[in-house]
Amino acid sequence: MGYHTFDADRADKLEDAQRRYRFLSAEELLRALSPDGDETVADFGSGTGFYTDDVAPAVDHVYAIDIQEAMHDYYREKGVPENVDLVTSGVDDLPIETSSLDAAFSTMTYHEFASEQALSELSRVLTAQGTLVTVDWAASGSGDHGPPVDERYSATEAASALRQHGFTIEFEAVRPETFLLTATAE
Repeated sequence: MGYHTFDADRADKLEDAQRRYRFLSAEELLRALSPDGDETVADFGSGTGFYTDDVAPAVDHVYAIDIQEAMHDYYREKGVPENVDLVTSGVDDLPIETSSLDAAFSTMTYHEFASEQALSELSRVLTAQGTLVTVDWAASGSGDHGPPVDERYSATEAASALRQHGFTIEFEAVRPETFLLTATAE
């Protein structure tokens, strides 16, 4: 779909831990990623680095990828961990080498980048058996939080699109406002 991106002028809202963790806790994200400490990981749609900061201590290296340089500016002001590289790019044309990521995740951004080209790029940059964790606003949600319902995907739609791009769905959870998919690259 590739709808609008989050307004960088409202970046402070992305740092509201009480609100963010209500929809995805750091523990749940780390459990889904299952890092052993040696991975190279990407955060697609990293924004202010809110979840990047949770993952960085558990892995070797993180690429914080966001299409908005203003989000990286915010992250720089906040303080970027030493093992995090900021990459300004869309997911549909990643400046990352083929099969170079052990894992990747997107939190509440799948609806912003889910295109054929972006999903092909996800498949390209992950190693065989690499993990992809996708958490996003569910089409079945109320629309009280996140983007309008008509800009969202269902877990079934997202899982089907990922399967078409060479992923095996390992875990699926649908909650009142969000879904979580854990997939493995083939």
